[in-house]
Amino acid sequence: MTAARRASRPRRAGARAARGGARAPARRAAAPRRGVHASGQHASRPVAVALVTVSDTRSGPADTSGALAERLLLRAGARLAGRAWVRDTVVAIRSAARRALARRDVDVLLLTGGTGVAPRDVTPEALRPLLERELPGFGERFRAFSWASVGSAAWLSRAGAGVARGRLVVYLPGSVGAVRDALEQLLLPELVHAVRLLGRL
Repeated sequence: MTAARRASRPRRAGARAARGGARAPARRAAAPRRGVHASGQHASRPVAVALVTVSDTRSGPADTSGALAERLLLRAGARLAGRAWVRDTVVAIRSAARRALARRDVDVLLLTGGTGVAPRDVTPEALRPLLERELPGFGERFRAFSWASVGSAAWLSRAGAGVARGRLVVYLPGSVGAVRDALEQLLLPELVHAVRLLGRL
């Protein structure tokens, strides 16, 4: 092959990218990681979840995020141990949490709503005295992937998790998107594993 013909041949895309020319195709975002220790685990019985919606306006059919949480939990094989709606007050939220945690069959308490920075957002304050231990990784990871959806507003969320009376407690924002992301990306992949670590399975 002559030097002229070699010069006329198109270079490979990878070579162009390596030399600062055309950019290589963007890589597809990786799927959410599941913990290898939790994947494939099966519970001896369904995990029982008490679901509480914190809102002054959302209840019954208007509670679309709570309905979504219920559907996702049941689809994942969990059992709904109860569903309640309470107003945005410390007394109401704490009372509902205590009632749920007093039940022997409840493994997990899941709350939606009241985790922002508005004056009426008091879910973390209501739950904090009940928590024996906090699980900061949940809120940290939730805010990290929320960045893709809401941008810099992600740090305004106070979603979190902890342990109270030997049960897992998770509190989420009240939006449908936040509930879907938190359950599908974080809670459900580790639900059985977390409850087992707490000695309830």
